[in-house]
Amino acid sequence: MSSWQQMLNLYFVQTGAGLAGIGAVLVFALAGLGSARGILIAGTQAGGVLSEKPELFGQLLVIMALPGTQGFYGFICAVMAALKCGFIAGSLTISPTQGLVIFFLGLGTGLVEFQSAIWQGMASAAATNMVAKQPSEAGKAILIPALVETYAVLALLANILLLIWITGTKF
Repeated sequence: MSSWQQMLNLYFVQTGAGLAGIGAVLVFALAGLGSARGILIAGTQAGGVLSEKPELFGQLLVIMALPGTQGFYGFICAVMAALKCGFIAGSLTISPTQGLVIFFLGLGTGLVEFQSAIWQGMASAAATNMVAKQPSEAGKAILIPALVETYAVLALLANILLLIWITGTKF
């Protein structure tokens, strides 16, 4: 058996760490891609408003940045998955079944973070329009994209709790 086959056997058959690693990569990548897209949507709208009203930059900065939080949530989930399966410590400690569950957990959380970031970018664009017409309502406008954030936070919390439950150990 070649060293490549031995490595595949170890990571995917004996320990499940390979599937867990792919899940960690998926949650990080999907959340990051969604955040980038969401910020693009929000930033494009804000750019149009700021070209005519540059004095609104301070009020629009938070609204533009909100869709980026999902990328951080994906990063947190990926690091926690890597910790749980032993990549960081150097000892692979999860079963193949746990690896499969962590894979699907990463995929599911990544999809929620991806889509919520895009929808939050759209909500941020709407909030930007509100601030453009009524600058005094910037505080209320932040609530529009912040409501979408609720579901990104729920996905993060579910991921953390399920990782703890799946592996049966504490961080």
